[in-house]
Amino acid sequence: MHTSVVARRSWLTLCLSLVAASAFAQAQPATKPFEPQVGQQGKDVVWVPTADALVEKMLDLAKVTAEDFVMDLGSGDGRTVIAAAKRGAKALGVEYNPDMVALSKRNAATAGMTARATFVEADLFKTDLSQATVITMFLLPSINLELRPKILDLKPGTRIVSNTFTMGDWEPDDRFRVENARCSSWCEALFWLVPAKVEGTWRLPQGDLTLKQSYQMITGTLGSGESATPIGEGKLQGAEITFIAGGSHYTGRVNGSSMQGTVASAGSTNKWGATRVGS
Repeated sequence: MHTSVVARRSWLTLCLSLVAASAFAQAQPATKPFEPQVGQQGKDVVWVPTADALVEKMLDLAKVTAEDFVMDLGSGDGRTVIAAAKRGAKALGVEYNPDMVALSKRNAATAGMTARATFVEADLFKTDLSQATVITMFLLPSINLELRPKILDLKPGTRIVSNTFTMGDWEPDDRFRVENARCSSWCEALFWLVPAKVEGTWRLPQGDLTLKQSYQMITGTLGSGESATPIGEGKLQGAEITFIAGGSHYTGRVNGSSMQGTVASAGSTNKWGATRVGS
């Protein structure tokens, strides 16, 4: 009889404990899903979303296709990565805030883009950028400058697009401002092609091509000694090189320590090539 009473009391105590726990749980406010706030502090910058209209223009300037691997540095809520994925590209967002990474993954799932849009929680300064064909970003000028040496070491022709902020004295190859109701602030896209590194001396049948380089702009001479001719209109577009020397128009492509192309002069076009012989 005593054992039965103890058992009933234990059962009653358990039931009361479960009821109390359930009542406590119901009394607690439901945890709200994370919602980013414009201006919230991040590791390197505050978060401000890029207007969707400018996202599309940035991807337009970079001519993003299904052949591209797009990396968005400081990817926030994931909108640029998802927009690139919708164009068929493989896209990766690099974001330091784990809540933003989780939000981005949910947004990608909602958009049906999880197969092509991925996100990692990482420091953009410690991230390998070498596989990207396109890099997008909305960072501060100081951050862009800190990243610039790493970007300039990427494969020539890698496409870089920034929302509004510059790369210091590295002038953009193109820019576009969205001027309509779909973008009210931070509405300019700036575009760069990573130039090949050509500064130094190159050997041609016509003589030495000696080049000075400032990002995509080049100057120099073609020939030797007193017969050296200054070059004009020298420019790089990724690995593509153009310049004029002695009335001849040279176009070509840089491939490591060699150049190949055509030279147009006096109505005729011929092939030319050069080999690097010094820096």
